Amino acid sequence: MNHSRVLLPLMIGSLLLSACGVKAGDSCSGGGYTCASEKEALECRDKEWRTLPCRGASGCSESEDLINCDMKGNVAGDACAASAEGRGLCTADGKAVLECRMGLLVQVKTCGTCVMDDTRVTCQP
Repeated sequence: MNHSRVLLPLMIGSLLLSACGVKAGDSCSGGGYTCASEKEALECRDKEWRTLPCRGASGCSESEDLINCDMKGNVAGDACAASAEGRGLCTADGKAVLECRMGLLVQVKTCGTCVMDDTRVTCQP
């Protein structure tokens, strides 16, 4: 049994920004997140707004000072937030583990069964 930390749905806090007129590729300063649509968040990273898919059933939502991006349906190659670096999640079919590395989700393990809870990803043969 292999354990690694997970944060799902991804809770992105630091700075809640308004999406008024903001789109992927626009310049920005500092850091922050906002929902661009029901299924996409935007992250200010490296002075540019970049799209983060939120393919899970809860999509992207704003609540108080937090952006919630449900990544449970995301796939290898999808962008992931700086706050998710080094964190893992199960693929939608429960057969592999994805990890956020350098801003992208990468498949790191194949499993017989992959299970997530609030703090762990468990990959069983």
